[in-house]
Amino acid sequence: MLESLPPFLLHWGITSLSLWVASHVFGGIRFANTASLIVSALLLGFANAIVRPLLIILTLPLTLVTLGLFLLVINALMMMLVSWAVPGFRVSGFWTAFFASIFIAVLSFLFDVFLASGSTPWHPIGNGLMV
Repeated sequence: MLESLPPFLLHWGITSLSLWVASHVFGGIRFANTASLIVSALLLGFANAIVRPLLIILTLPLTLVTLGLFLLVINALMMMLVSWAVPGFRVSGFWTAFFASIFIAVLSFLFDVFLASGSTPWHPIGNGLMV
């Protein structure tokens, strides 16, 4: 169990860094303090590991009809769920969450590639926010 802790911490740090960068790129994302940023990254990981797969299964027909594009909506909903649950984390609206979730997924993937440097990155379900 302890051998999976460093990859988990690395992924949590990458998610936190990606959320922080996204808050500077997108004006509609705000963190009150560092604690809300860190808690948001942790809760986003849990939401993507637990809630997102359930939503994917429940919306499978819609996802198939839209050729997978509805998964982007699910990603935005995960971000909005976390902003609702974490005091000090604010997302101004759906479209901000939509584009920010795409940005965060791409940025997290790039950080994973450069920081993992050959080791297999830890991903509970996919690549966090993206498909």
